[in-house]
Amino acid sequence: MKKILITGAAGFLGSHLCDRFIKEGYFVIGMDNLITGDLKNIEHLFKLPNFEFYHHDVTKFVNIPGNLDYILHFASPASPIDYLKIPIQTLKVGSLGTHNLLGLARVKKARILIASTSEVYGDPLVHPQNEDYYGNVNTIGPRGVYDEAKRFQESITMAYHTFHGVETRIVRIFNTYGPRMRLNDGRVIPAFIGQALRGEDLTVFGDGMQTRSFCYVDDQVEGIFRLLHSDYTYPVNIGNPDEITIKDFAEEIIKLTGTTQKIIYKPLPVNDPLQRQPDITKAKELLGWEPKVGRAEGMKITYDYFKSLSHEELLKEEHKDFSGYIY
Repeated sequence: MKKILITGAAGFLGSHLCDRFIKEGYFVIGMDNLITGDLKNIEHLFKLPNFEFYHHDVTKFVNIPGNLDYILHFASPASPIDYLKIPIQTLKVGSLGTHNLLGLARVKKARILIASTSEVYGDPLVHPQNEDYYGNVNTIGPRGVYDEAKRFQESITMAYHTFHGVETRIVRIFNTYGPRMRLNDGRVIPAFIGQALRGEDLTVFGDGMQTRSFCYVDDQVEGIFRLLHSDYTYPVNIGNPDEITIKDFAEEIIKLTGTTQKIIYKPLPVNDPLQRQPDITKAKELLGWEPKVGRAEGMKITYDYFKSLSHEELLKEEHKDFSGYIY
């Protein structure tokens, strides 16, 4: 049985990756310090003989006994609300955490895939964004802590590949959605659905003409799975190129949820990217991958998940107290 370590295992995407690799017959070791993750995302796996969980912060030394075949490094705050509250931790998990896991991969002779992001492109001057574009990032802006952590992560990963011969893979993840997203994490899909379910007006920042491209989580996981098992070491975009303006998307949510609320407009946050659309030519050619789940289908599943939340969860404003992690 192949053994895989998945960091950030209790997060939205990490938990779905745990499910997929369990289904594929792997022995899965989940690791998370639960700073933004939630054990309820993986509690259904605890009874399985081929799943273990380590409550651990990867910015500290990481050791896994025995053999290890693969590592997926998905530990990181991923929403602006989180990484603006814990900027140092965000930088550390992308730098020290990645360094520790690359060292583990080297010792264990394991293949490692790191989760990068479309945010490495910043507020892009090229559209759609392909892997050869170097990006337009404000290194000292409020979002820079996340963008630069991921850019450094890519650099040190390639250094370990070229200098130490570690087998590395890099996925650049574009906006992904689906069940287990946190309702109050500040990203547009849970924000709009949460507002609709609570009977609040939908908040659009700026004029609503900025674009996003949303990929359903099952498609994202399939792309990551294929990339891990490919022979390609350079970054690959995994996302859905079906682009939509935020204003049009808000109107779709109003139609989906049947809310009678209106759209209200607020100022655009600093350095918020105005365009997001992946060029997935490379993923198609190298992996034979492209998204299968349309936005209408994926959003219905996601809406049904959010509708199933308790009234208490629906009204919760703060995810958790980060004070213990601020240093």
